[in-house]
Amino acid sequence: MIRYGLVAAALLAALAACRSPAHHRVDVRALGPYSGSVGAGDLVFLSGKVGSQRDGTFEEEVASALDAVEAELDRAALDLEDLVSVTVFLTDMAHYDAFNAVYSERVPEPWPARTCVAVAALPGGARVEIRSVAWRSP
Repeated sequence: MIRYGLVAAALLAALAACRSPAHHRVDVRALGPYSGSVGAGDLVFLSGKVGSQRDGTFEEEVASALDAVEAELDRAALDLEDLVSVTVFLTDMAHYDAFNAVYSERVPEPWPARTCVAVAALPGGARVEIRSVAWRSP
């Protein structure tokens, strides 16, 4: 019972911390009303990032989406090695292998936990969106 109480207290402390405007990083390129990332304790939650290269090849779009993830991590003084969880949204699962080829070259091992889901559409006509969580090790 004490263990659950400690976990609940830690989660409430993280929630209180993330509600502070100081922990929100505004992204002027956002396609809607949301923060680019929010820090909560040792975790940094990144909003979904789409690539700027949506008119090129799918691989170029993935690379530019990863560039956006990397830039947001850099703003929080983190990098791709600090990722602990990634959620990938694809508009076509036929691109899964192409995504993995680019992702595995950019994101270092040991790879973060990852989920990949197919969606009907993404903002701005994107074919891929990457949402992630990073951990700031003490």
